[in-house]
Amino acid sequence: MAPRRKYYVVWQGLSPGIYDSWEECQAQVEGFSGARYKAFPDIESATAAFRGSYEDQATLLIAMSKRKPTASIFGEFPEIRSDAWAVDGACSRVPGPIEYQCVEVANGQTVFHVGPLAGGTNNIAEYLALVHALALLDQRGDHSRPIYSDSRTALAWLRNRHSKTTLERTPENAKVFELLQRADRWVATHQLFNPVLKWDTENWGEIPADFGRK
Repeated sequence: MAPRRKYYVVWQGLSPGIYDSWEECQAQVEGFSGARYKAFPDIESATAAFRGSYEDQATLLIAMSKRKPTASIFGEFPEIRSDAWAVDGACSRVPGPIEYQCVEVANGQTVFHVGPLAGGTNNIAEYLALVHALALLDQRGDHSRPIYSDSRTALAWLRNRHSKTTLERTPENAKVFELLQRADRWVATHQLFNPVLKWDTENWGEIPADFGRK
């Protein structure tokens, strides 16, 4: 199997830009004092990152590297559904790079993780996480598993069957809006079977899918 192609963003180097081979990237950063660069799996994420800053990406990467599966706490609180999934989103600034994820409540194992994506908000990230989880369970035919979210805004958008962001669309956040529109279409055209529950942060602590940046 051929190795997967990567794209390299150079923020600081001889010639900042996006390169489609390590050799080209290396030529821009080797011997350059204070060089800043990073590999991405596709041209879309590389382009979004290049329009942002190295600091945004570094903040997310550091947080992701420190993230560990959350130990189950449902034994301490019998009312928590141990068979549930939990979702959460994170944003380093507003607007800024977002990511979102879903984990199993019982063991903290990741079900999916998306991001970083440029130019979003925390509310959008949490809504996308919730709809992504619902769509995935629907695809699997698993219509009884509950989903926890700690976001009142995401839950309200879901109830209203449409997101309501005031964020302005720009070329930088085109991918975020593409996912948001896709989520709205899915919610508008599908029946919602799975119980969607509000995580009781005050009594239970942070949701298992929390990114730990508070």
